[in-house]
Amino acid sequence: MILDIDFVSDFVCPWCFIGNECLRQAIDEVRHSVADLEEIRVNRLPFFLDPDTPVAGVPYRPFLDAKFGGRRKADEVLARIVAAGAPDGVTFAFDRIATRPNTLNAHRLTYRAQSLGHTQEHVNALGHALFAAHFQDGRDLGDNATLADIAAAAGDDRETVFAYLESDDDAAAVRRMAEQIQKQGITAVPFFIFNRKLAVSGAQSQTTLGAAILQSLHVS
Repeated sequence: MILDIDFVSDFVCPWCFIGNECLRQAIDEVRHSVADLEEIRVNRLPFFLDPDTPVAGVPYRPFLDAKFGGRRKADEVLARIVAAGAPDGVTFAFDRIATRPNTLNAHRLTYRAQSLGHTQEHVNALGHALFAAHFQDGRDLGDNATLADIAAAAGDDRETVFAYLESDDDAAAVRRMAEQIQKQGITAVPFFIFNRKLAVSGAQSQTTLGAAILQSLHVS
């Protein structure tokens, strides 16, 4: 039995970080409970919440305040996000974030890893590291040196990754993929598709995602 998961997300989406971590937990639970589950494949697909973000990014707090209608309302939204992540152990350090980055190159990293056939463990570790770098460490995902460091910590060769990021390799392919995803009607993230037949939208809990996985596998 094989489990295929399409996970559509953007690395600057806090709800996607919650979704990513809850998905990891749900997969671990299912792996231990379904005896004949031979392989789990997570296909990470790009989404751009703000496709017009400058390459250098924009200051984070002014962006949030403008998006949500002022400092007080922005703080209320951040508090709701923190509360939503807490039950599943997902933590945020919004005060550390200085820049709202352009995420094209972050998506290129996961696209590259998948295209090169890196192990699922490597790709998952890279995805987690990118989310955590932004939301917990406040690192700039628009900076190629930072991205190369993150990739190296996940087991890749730093110089090779840095040279790749400095080029335009796969940039057009990632943009086309994101455009195609939106044309398919996916306009909000996170978005999950289990075994190409069951779709789940939004930052769901580990329990909800686990139940969806079992349903897609026809396991009661």
